[in-house]
Amino acid sequence: MTMTRGTVTGLDGVLDDMRELAAALPPTDGVAVFNGVYLTVTEEVVHRLDSGAFPDRAAAAELDVLFADRYLDAVHPEAGRRPPACWRPLIQMRGHPAVRPLQFALAGINAHIGHDLALALVDTCRALDAEPCALEGDFQRVGRLLITLEERIREDLSPGPDLLDVADPLMHLLGSWTLEAARGAAWSAFRALWALRELPDLAEEFTERIDASVGMVSRCLLTPLG
Repeated sequence: MTMTRGTVTGLDGVLDDMRELAAALPPTDGVAVFNGVYLTVTEEVVHRLDSGAFPDRAAAAELDVLFADRYLDAVHPEAGRRPPACWRPLIQMRGHPAVRPLQFALAGINAHIGHDLALALVDTCRALDAEPCALEGDFQRVGRLLITLEERIREDLSPGPDLLDVADPLMHLLGSWTLEAARGAAWSAFRALWALRELPDLAEEFTERIDASVGMVSRCLLTPLG
């Protein structure tokens, strides 16, 4: 399905775009599975922003918008532009009948956290003229929310007892990946990219390496199990 993306402003625009995507895709589509997860996360983040859970609401909102934009741009690629390598496995495998919903969800989370988060943190520091330490608190607050939601995702999307023949290899495959490890790697990558900001050639090469390695992990997570 070819879809175009309009101009999005603020978190309300991000939510509208995700809901539009959800309405346009069949629920079994791999991108739709991840989109549903991400929409839930974003709605919860907005709720917490509105309730004052983030001391600097403007900075947290800026990070959330720039972060979400990278995912939305990947699944709404402009004509002639390929999505980043980290997103290609999910986009290519989105309709495979032997890939389970939990695999789609975690592959999307892996791409978004493993690649997009570090770049969005850099984008936010540039936009706010801030240093990395200014974003660490928000990074940790969102991280705690994501870890809670990851546990729920694994519970909700794991195969039931009628699919035990699939569950064993699936759990073995997905047990090798954790959100906590991906977040730690993303923070380290962000700090490295920030240190390289005055060396654009090295920063670009490092970003490409991150993209490729995260894409390889996503491809492994999407191994067909049928």
